[in-house]
Amino acid sequence: MTRHSWLPAALLTAVLLGVAGCSGASSGATLELTAALPDTVPSGTELRIGDPEVQAIVQAAGLDRELSAAGVKVAWANISGGPRSIQAFRADKLDCSSVADIPSLFAAWTGTSTKIVFQSVIVDPLRYPIYELGVAPGVAVRSPADLRGKKIAYSAGQAQGALVLRVLQKAGLTRKDVTLVELTSTEDSYATALGSKSVDVAPLAAQQVKVYQSKYPQGTSIKTGIRDDASTLYCLTKTVQDADKAAALKKYVAVRTKALLWRNKHRDEYAKVYLQDVEGLSAADAKTVISITGSSGIPATWDAALARLQATADLLAQEQGHDKLDVNKLVDRRFEPVEAGAAGSEVVTGAAS
Repeated sequence: MTRHSWLPAALLTAVLLGVAGCSGASSGATLELTAALPDTVPSGTELRIGDPEVQAIVQAAGLDRELSAAGVKVAWANISGGPRSIQAFRADKLDCSSVADIPSLFAAWTGTSTKIVFQSVIVDPLRYPIYELGVAPGVAVRSPADLRGKKIAYSAGQAQGALVLRVLQKAGLTRKDVTLVELTSTEDSYATALGSKSVDVAPLAAQQVKVYQSKYPQGTSIKTGIRDDASTLYCLTKTVQDADKAAALKKYVAVRTKALLWRNKHRDEYAKVYLQDVEGLSAADAKTVISITGSSGIPATWDAALARLQATADLLAQEQGHDKLDVNKLVDRRFEPVEAGAAGSEVVTGAAS
């Protein structure tokens, strides 16, 4: 799944206004977090979801009919990623959003109560990384060990920031061994910073690397050698505590599972309906992205994903001065068997999960 950067403030305001007419008021009785998920979706139940990639897939695959048949109405919002989704949550303009795993941590640390209701992975994550480390022209970095003494672009509240800390940890380095340059990742901000040599190293989405190197031919990149494939859907806690919305979300999680598996098998169609039609890539660039994008895996259990998330939470708490978190409190595992059940025999297990 692709990762998205921050929206400019004016555009984000427009997006929020676009869903402002969708009521955030509770539509159903309060559902305890330990209660079974309801099966029946009351008529008129609506979910406000920021999940642009899956939205395109659902519509292309005809899975929107399955949602309609189940009585689920989705008010789609062009929002994904941590900063935008947390802002929308706080404005009560969104129920759920697609993100990596870091936003749920920062939501907790900044007072927004959320629950992860969906987990997916990349089947071969080291072969198909989400990010690489871009290296500025003329800078000699051939492995993570060479990061010592370098200026590295860093955004504490984004997945890229956590990635930097994890890479340093694996290389046996600390923040004191490098200079972290606070810089939010927006559009091509990191590539531009590399090209201007404002920083020596910056995390770049894998599909950005080719664009970066075409603009700055002397620029290079290296693989991180660590997993960065976490992909989730998280929701306001009050959404999963609303009996009607929880029932609708149960249906959506099943459909979302089918959508990702459809994407694995229909890569050319996905390239057209999302990468070209939504992201605006050329056919050639969309083909390149497909070639470096791994297949989505639906884990049989969330155990491995939660172990990785706990390790990341512990690292961020230590390095950024946050309170310790028990990540088990950030997930709603009632949706775990819903997801696995929808995937059936296609679930992934063991190291792949």
